Amino acid sequence: MSVTHRRARWLVPLLLVAVWLGVGGVLGPYAGRLGEVATNDQAAFLPRSAESTEVIAAQRAFRQDEALPAIVVWTSDGGGPVRDRRADADRALASLADAPGVAGRASPALLSQDGKALQGVVPLRPDLGDALAPALDRVRAAAERVPGTTVHLAGPAATQADLSDAFAGIDGLLLAVALVTVLVILLLVYRSLLLPLVIILGAVFSLGLACAVVYALADHGVVRVDGQVQGILSILVIGAATDYALLLTARYREELVPRQAAARTDRFTAARAALRRSWSAIVASAATVALGLLALLISDLTNNRALGPVGAIGIAAAVVSTLTFLPAVLVLLGRAAYWPATPRPARPSTGAGVWQRIAALVDRAPRKVWAVSLACLLACAAFSPTLASRGVPLDETFVDDAPSVAAQSTL
Repeated sequence: MSVTHRRARWLVPLLLVAVWLGVGGVLGPYAGRLGEVATNDQAAFLPRSAESTEVIAAQRAFRQDEALPAIVVWTSDGGGPVRDRRADADRALASLADAPGVAGRASPALLSQDGKALQGVVPLRPDLGDALAPALDRVRAAAERVPGTTVHLAGPAATQADLSDAFAGIDGLLLAVALVTVLVILLLVYRSLLLPLVIILGAVFSLGLACAVVYALADHGVVRVDGQVQGILSILVIGAATDYALLLTARYREELVPRQAAARTDRFTAARAALRRSWSAIVASAATVALGLLALLISDLTNNRALGPVGAIGIAAAVVSTLTFLPAVLVLLGRAAYWPATPRPARPSTGAGVWQRIAALVDRAPRKVWAVSLACLLACAAFSPTLASRGVPLDETFVDDAPSVAAQSTL
């Protein structure tokens, strides 16, 4: 082999690694920017056929400023009547008219039938985003000027703020937990120090690519992103990229094992053989997952429908990374990728294990196996019409006691 040809063989994997390093550096930050194009409106968590969804859509026909209501509830510190605090509550609500984030005049304070509570509604702008919590703090500060009372904040604005607190940093936490879990599993499986890091790096690159594509599409209104979709996307891509990498690296390790004692398998030949023999299984697995995700497009919930195409994009990015970045790195590392373990021939199977018996059964009668499996799946699917999904009440949405839930109970 000429020197020029040998250099050309190294050029392709080096270029692929350089391209993916550029992808990670340029597109990686988009993983943290999906919140800029996220939409978390109330209708996204309601069925399209629900009457409340139709009302929300019908309200858009009226030319009026939208508002996010914050309900202020006053109760007496001693549990007694608060009738004599009504004028103070009215003044507190009126003082919020020109406060930042307030969309209009607040309602007057209304007295409950038993006289033990007061209620007022403060309209807030629906587009406050991160400024919602400070706006609620201003509402609470004004309401606390009513002496002898305890203030509670309920309504959509308080619930949205509690949801934001619950999901704050959850994407980074989920991603960190997923990466640590995958790293531990890979260390146990391969007993190698370098290969798990390479696989995780490829998974992170694929996540950056997927987030950049989703960001661009969401910015142009092609797909929809919300907090739930963001969290699921990161876990989905990391898991899929790791799964596909296991198939390729296992085949590459087998190809590195010499067929004869005196022979030594070339790393380029091993990589080509591993890629040729594993790409179809990887693509077939990815297509199955992607098609399953796209089935969510028929869901009656907007946030479920949004997950379908976004998840399929994540799966596609995982496949691209596995079939390009990972083989290139394996070629550059060779047997060093499995250090300190050394690729050795697999021990001959005795055929006594449960998986060997299952494999033998599938090999003997593949048509009977898939026919029986299909019949069992259809029998289980026959029960799907009995599923009754009526949603989750507010008091069961949060794991901990959220202030808005306690306020709603008081209200």
